[in-house]
Amino acid sequence: MTVKGRLTHAPTPERRLAKRINTKERLLALWSAIAATSSIDLVASRGHKVKKVVNIPLVVSDEFQKLKTTAEAKNALEGLGLWDDVTRARKGVKIRAGKGRARGRRLKRPRGPLLVVLKDEGIRKAARNLSGIDIVEASSLNVEDLAPGTHPGRLTAWTKSALELMEARFTGQGN
Repeated sequence: MTVKGRLTHAPTPERRLAKRINTKERLLALWSAIAATSSIDLVASRGHKVKKVVNIPLVVSDEFQKLKTTAEAKNALEGLGLWDDVTRARKGVKIRAGKGRARGRRLKRPRGPLLVVLKDEGIRKAARNLSGIDIVEASSLNVEDLAPGTHPGRLTAWTKSALELMEARFTGQGN
């Protein structure tokens, strides 16, 4: 309480905010989440619209990550059969109950398809206005992207080069 003195009862962090997890356990969870994206039953039970999807797991060419405009992205998603799931995610927005509504977490939005690319060459900017879609680079893919809310089986579209990187990473030839 003196001039330039420390606080008498300063706030101290008593809670550990980041939880560590064993490396092998984390990798096992990532492998399981990747495997769950290839099961049509798990993907459909999560609420995704999969009737028009060409194939699960959905692998697209590397030209997909070079799309520049939202119209191109929309046409590509319609061609792959993912557009029904995008409209499901757009229409399913709900207002949260409770105090979270007043604390900046007003809306609950469903998750739509996940697009896994090797390198972002314009697809993130093209699809950023489409609700529910998440774009992630294969090098930074994690379990929360593949299984949001701890529910495995998210509808995922992989580019061919991203799938090759994941295969090299998990068989030991990659980083």
